[in-house]
Amino acid sequence: MRKLFAGAAAAVLAAYLLVSAGQASAADTLLSQGKTATASSTESAAFPASNAVDGNGGTRWSSAFSDPQWLQVDLGASATITSVVLDWEAAFARTYAVKVSANGQSWTTLYSTAAGGGGKQTLTVTGTGRYVRLETSVRATQWGVSLTEFQVFGSGGGSTPTIPPGAVRVSEFLADCPFSHRLPDDPIIFPNLPGASHMHSFFGSTVTNAFSTADQLLNANSNCNPSIDKSSYWIPTLYQDNTPVEPVTGIFYYLGEGVRDDLIAQTQPLPFGLRIVAGNAKATGPADNTISRWSCLHAGHVGSSPDFVNCPAGTMLESYLDFPHCWDGRNLDSTDHKSHMAYPVGNACPPTHPVVVPKLRQVMRYPVSGDPARLRLASGGGYTMHGDFFNAWPVEEMARRVNDCIRPIIKCGADGRP
Repeated sequence: MRKLFAGAAAAVLAAYLLVSAGQASAADTLLSQGKTATASSTESAAFPASNAVDGNGGTRWSSAFSDPQWLQVDLGASATITSVVLDWEAAFARTYAVKVSANGQSWTTLYSTAAGGGGKQTLTVTGTGRYVRLETSVRATQWGVSLTEFQVFGSGGGSTPTIPPGAVRVSEFLADCPFSHRLPDDPIIFPNLPGASHMHSFFGSTVTNAFSTADQLLNANSNCNPSIDKSSYWIPTLYQDNTPVEPVTGIFYYLGEGVRDDLIAQTQPLPFGLRIVAGNAKATGPADNTISRWSCLHAGHVGSSPDFVNCPAGTMLESYLDFPHCWDGRNLDSTDHKSHMAYPVGNACPPTHPVVVPKLRQVMRYPVSGDPARLRLASGGGYTMHGDFFNAWPVEEMARRVNDCIRPIIKCGADGRP
């Protein structure tokens, strides 16, 4: 019997030490079956991550033909983990590690080997956490890596939420965040460079500036409802006759849509510190922006457009913008601030961005109407509308809303409850 001890760092929420090869105790409970599984990649749509936790030995998850790869299961709540079973298909990994995490970000190794032999392996481990991940770094074959089953045993974990009577079957929760302040700053595009950007209107966090970090946002005030949302949202300032006009409110919907229902059920929480940019600030005309839309509140006959529209008196100008919600599973940002995220294709996330996260929909309503020639954005024409999001939701609050609202397809309010 081989034992491996790994020390747990103080910054990581306890996880944990002893590992040995052996058989799972008869008292163990299978915690992973039917839970949400995600992966770094899939060979094709026929081999999704969910196949590894479906209890069916005739199905399998298979990765792209490259190193490294990972497969992860969300147990729904913290669990005491006593064993992990890896039932490899012929394409197995020579070098791999099994890790545990309380929050899906900080990981502790429970087991590692550089001499994997494939077949069915039962690893007796001791650990505590909500997320369990297999990370492979060296394939044993020319193919990817593939598991028929990835089983986690122990006690605890969470169950699928019960759908309350009368629940509206829409996958949604939201934050209502009024205008906070204006600055020519952008902590995503121009971090640590105050005044380097065009004018932005900020919502949510009341302290956002060029120097903001996720931890600073988390520990500052927010004007959102719910106030526990410490995230920062910002857009180019709108001007009418060269006078700034702010929305009456900013509504930020978190949605489970754009992918199949079985993929909605696998939605992962937006990782803390994730930064997303949507829209095209450098668009030179309406054809350069197919994402953002302008319309008129209570005047649907006007139609929507990527550029400003002429809203009748007594109505308000509206802006809608959907953010990408397929994540590459690794990066909280990227050099161009966009390539770590992608939009779904064919009701599924592309293999390069396999992790489904909630879709952020930004809705702004401005107290203006009439001739759109009087309007401009700080970034240019209406077609340059864009939005920036810096996620500072507390990890446990984001996870609860995803588990209780998004995955089971239940419409929740600002409090994250039906």
